Amino acid sequence: MRKIKKCNTNLFMKILKQILNYLVWLLIAFIAAFIYTRIILGTKPEPSIGFLKLFDWTYNVALFQISLIIGCTIGLLYIFFDVFYLNRKLKGNKKSTFIRFLALLIITVFVGTTHYILEKVIDVI
Repeated sequence: MRKIKKCNTNLFMKILKQILNYLVWLLIAFIAAFIYTRIILGTKPEPSIGFLKLFDWTYNVALFQISLIIGCTIGLLYIFFDVFYLNRKLKGNKKSTFIRFLALLIITVFVGTTHYILEKVIDVI
């Protein structure tokens, strides 16, 4: 009876550790998306005067909304890539964290380039 309880506890802890690990990688993906969005939108414009002051919030909303969408895309692609490819290839590798971070950066560049092409060049977004 105790063996079953210990096995379930170990499995639960392993799953919890994996979830927390992916949450950290998702946070890094959101930070990368925020940096990309900030580069695309540029600096915050000067505050408006008069009636146009009502529209000053649009910069922050656009920054948050685009960062959220792009961050979710980067995170989802990274998790799929990690689950289906990196976990098998990096077992026992000492540089696995660096390789995972590099993979996240490559996915960020890919998503950022795709977003830029779709928004500015093809004008679909």
